[in-house]
Amino acid sequence: MFDRVWTIPNAVSLARLLAIPYFWYVLLGQNRIGLAALLIFAIGSTDWLDGYLARRLSQESELGAFLDPLADRLMIGSALIAGLIAGVLPPVIGWPLIAREVLVGTGAAIVAFRGGGRLNVRYLGKLATFIIYGAIPSFYLSAAGIAPLFFTPAAWISGSIGLFLYWWVALVYLLDAQRAIGSDGLVSRPEVSDR
Repeated sequence: MFDRVWTIPNAVSLARLLAIPYFWYVLLGQNRIGLAALLIFAIGSTDWLDGYLARRLSQESELGAFLDPLADRLMIGSALIAGLIAGVLPPVIGWPLIAREVLVGTGAAIVAFRGGGRLNVRYLGKLATFIIYGAIPSFYLSAAGIAPLFFTPAAWISGSIGLFLYWWVALVYLLDAQRAIGSDGLVSRPEVSDR
C-alpha cells in the first residue's frame, strides 16, 4: 500500500494540485493574466505525464487514478471561475463549461455513492480536455494583450470545438452512469473504457 501511495506519478499529480492555489493568487491577487495563462498551460500540459509515468514505471494506483482527473477538474474549474471573475473569459464559453463540469461531477458522485465505482475515462474526454486546456489560456493571453491577432481567433475556434466535444462526451458519461446504476437503481459495473 505504501509504495502505491508514494510514487513518482502521484507526486506529479500532487504537484499539479498544489499549483492551483498559486494560480488563483497570480490571477486575482496579482492580476498577472499572462502568468496565469502559462500556469494553466503548464498544469494542463502535464496531464498526460502522470498517466504515462504510472504505466511506464508500473506504478498504477487507485490514488493516482483519483488524483489525475481531480487535478484536471479542479484546474479547469478554477480557470473558468477565476477567468469569469477577472473578466478574461467570455461568459458564453465559461458558463456552459461550468455547467458541464457540475453535471458530469454530479453523475460521477451519484455512481460512486451507489457503489458503482468511478466512471471510466474515455479517449474523447481526454481529447476534449486537451482542446479546452488550449482554449482557456488563449482567451487569457488575448485578454492580456499578448499577440491578440493570433490568440483571439485561436481561442474562439478551439473554445467552440472544445465546448461541443465537452458536451458530447458529457452525454456519453451520463449514459455510462445510467448503465452503471441500471434502470432499476441497482449498481452494475461500468463497461471497460474505449481507451
